[in-house]
Amino acid sequence: MNRSELVAALTDRAEVTRKDADAVLTALAETVGEIVAKGDEKVTIPGFLTFERTHRAAREGRNPATGEAMTIPAGYSVKVSAGSKLKEAAKGA
Repeated sequence: MNRSELVAALTDRAEVTRKDADAVLTALAETVGEIVAKGDEKVTIPGFLTFERTHRAAREGRNPATGEAMTIPAGYSVKVSAGSKLKEAAKGA
């Protein structure tokens, strides 16, 4: 399902205009992105998803083209965890 299809599904399910559904989806993405970028708290949608910023330590790696050893710098990543309701839905229950 792409963004257009998701907006269409939200429009039907919530009985709102396509423009409103798209605005809510955009606002959700921006808000989650801003909170995760700060890194001081998780974003939890109970039963659905949890978003959390994590730190990755520097590590040694290899250049796939040359095989030469290289250092991959430390950085940040996002951990997304499925909630209980989403896990149950994935099982087909």
